[in-house]
Formats: sequence, structure tokens, C-alpha cells
Amino acid sequence: MRQLIITAFVSLDGVMEAPGGEAGYRNTGWTFKDIEFVPEAYELKEREQNEAGALLLGRRSYEAFAPVWPTMVDEFAGYNSMPRYVVSTTLEQDDERWPATILRSLDDVAALKETEGGPISVHGSATLGHSLADAGLVDRYHLLVFPKLLGAGKRLFSTADKDATLLNLVEHEVYKNGIQKQVFDVVK
Repeated sequence: MRQLIITAFVSLDGVMEAPGGEAGYRNTGWTFKDIEFVPEAYELKEREQNEAGALLLGRRSYEAFAPVWPTMVDEFAGYNSMPRYVVSTTLEQDDERWPATILRSLDDVAALKETEGGPISVHGSATLGHSLADAGLVDRYHLLVFPKLLGAGKRLFSTADKDATLLNLVEHEVYKNGIQKQVFDVVK
């Protein structure tokens, strides 16, 4: 079975919205503001791209990434060349600039996990991430936690009333700029 990994930049208070500068959020681009750039803090992002076998996105993240990521040939060569999947009940067709297979349900995601290949990496996609976690489909979290409190914004974790989920910390590091790498396996 393929491992499903949610990867995110997240504030200390759990906000993951618009870390790179996406329009419509008051703190947009928060990962770049007031935080010293330390290249080693982003090693996890390069490793994810090298290890992933597929990219899984929700519709809104796919629509935001599709016009941009294909133009970032050096930064996202791996993601641009691997299979991409979009979970959506409303998307009529994929974006020809960045082709993807449309999955219509979480059952389709569960079936994808049963196929051969490397890990399935989920970027952005807060709503999808909540649904995947609530359905017990998430196997691992790759988090870069920034030393910021953002208050309002889309949260990484669901607020559904459900039983506790136990996580096992398998990798961590703190960088000189205060960013923390936290890698957790979901205990099943």
C-alpha cells in the first residue's frame, strides 16, 4: 500500500493558508515575512519531491498551482513529471497546462493508495486534508512549523468531533530561524 503524506507549512497556531503569497488572505506570504531564510530548513521539501510517486491535490489548490508550477521547471521538476491527481466533485476537466487525473471521492483515493508506486504527497488542500484525515487515509505528516501566530485562517487539522488520533514523532529538527521540522507517522 502506498503511503499518503500531508505536507504543509504551518504556523504555530495551526494556520496553513496562503504561505507563498496567494491572494485573498490578510497574512498572505507569511512564510517569507520576518523569518530569516535558512536553506537547510527546506531540505524536507526537496526530499519529498524526490521520494514522492504522485501528487494529490484538492480542486482549489490544483487551480492555484496549475498555472504556476509548470513554469517553475527547476524548482518543481519532480512534481511536474509525476502523476497528479485532483479530488473534486465539481471540476469538469483538468488544466491542459498541468494535466491531472480527476478523482471523484475518497473511495477513489483509497483505491489509489492500493496501487503500486511511491508515496502520495498532498500539498496545500486544507479541505481535502481534513477529509482524508477524518477518513483515516493519512499515514504521515511532514510539517515545517513557523514561529508565528496568525490567528485566523484555514487550519491544517480538522475540527471534526472524532476520536483522538495518536501520532508518532519520527523525525524532528529546529533551525536557527526558529522553524521546526516535525515528521509524524499516524498510529493506526
